Amino acid sequence: RAASSSGQAPRPAMLLRSSASLARAVRPLRLTQPVRNLNLHEYQSAAIMASKGVTVPEGYPATTVDEAVAAAAKIGDEEVVIKSQILAGGRGLGTFTNGFQGGVHVIKTSQVAEYASKMLGGTLVTKQSGPAGKPVNTIMIAKKMDLKREMYFSILLNRPDPRPVVIACAEGGTSIEDLAEERPEAIIKVSVDMAEGMTDEQAAKVVAGLEVTGDKAAAMKQVQNLFKVFAECDCTMVEVNPLAEDADGNLIAADAKVGFDDNAFFRQKEIFAQRDMSQEDPKEQKAAEYDLNYIALDGNIGCMVNGAGLAMATMDIIQLHGGKPANFLDVGGAAQKEQVIGAFNIITQDPGVKCLLVNIFGGIMKCDVIAQGIVDATKEMGLKLPLVVRLEGTNVEEGKRIIAESGLAITTASDLDDAAIKAVAAIK
Repeated sequence: RAASSSGQAPRPAMLLRSSASLARAVRPLRLTQPVRNLNLHEYQSAAIMASKGVTVPEGYPATTVDEAVAAAAKIGDEEVVIKSQILAGGRGLGTFTNGFQGGVHVIKTSQVAEYASKMLGGTLVTKQSGPAGKPVNTIMIAKKMDLKREMYFSILLNRPDPRPVVIACAEGGTSIEDLAEERPEAIIKVSVDMAEGMTDEQAAKVVAGLEVTGDKAAAMKQVQNLFKVFAECDCTMVEVNPLAEDADGNLIAADAKVGFDDNAFFRQKEIFAQRDMSQEDPKEQKAAEYDLNYIALDGNIGCMVNGAGLAMATMDIIQLHGGKPANFLDVGGAAQKEQVIGAFNIITQDPGVKCLLVNIFGGIMKCDVIAQGIVDATKEMGLKLPLVVRLEGTNVEEGKRIIAESGLAITTASDLDDAAIKAVAAIK
């Protein structure tokens, strides 16, 4: 995802600044399972869009001051835009840990070296980056555009439909969430069949909703090219805010966020090769290696659960009894000892975790297999934290026997409520 210069964006699935609010405007959605979607920087997303025929501002990435100066010289204007490249919104209002204010600036070309030296290698903290901020290893030097109008455009997955939906509005560059709440009639929504693609009729409807003042046929082509990006690159979201008009009425994707489905890795290897690991939580990277769905939270009780719904219910009940979940972690339906060890290691890397709660409903995953994995992991790690385990389902009695005869200080629970109460009691 290329972060907007003024924008916002999740934790968990969380994930997309405007997508959650806008999807609700289309139809209520329900989180069923967390996914790890590839996000790219603004300059990377712009290059992908340009390759599909979308008009984007001229801009060049730079990782050194010399490269930044050269990029500004290549643009050749008196003023340029300098943008920090991090995977978090709110860059324009962010603050560097060195005290420098703002991650996006319009500056004179003669100031590029000064600003680049303050931004490169720094850490930018925004409303969406978390208190630790994100490292700025790359900046983008972009042409300052003379934009006459700003609009909003996005393509999202509307799973209940289930088709992608284009969401467009003649008003952009501001909080689309507020607009969706205050004046939903100003937003148009067009569902598109993936097999058929965006038709001329649908593109014309979007262009009419955007109130394009220039060449309507050219605008339709730009809208269809944006859908081409979404379809051909296996995107989970394409959000352009603002989609702007220049003095001649030409549409320009002035700023964009693009997310990609990790399941498409096998056919989008060039795109996935651009992943910037420095922007990602190391614990989440490690979880991906073990095929675990993990999202760090701010709490004191670490959770290991099988199934996204059960995981969220576990988090809710912990909260209900006075604790705070430290993470979302779904081990899936076929966890083995190695995954359990991996899960325990990832959870215990968080210094805020004071207790571990394991909640397993055995269906495909058998309780005796997971119980043996828990015992082996606890012994191998020398786990010192309190551990509460609730098992139910296939081979549950054998699983309970394995834990009871392990000789380890593992607290068992009869049900989820009992498990949450015991976990909270263990940290008090």
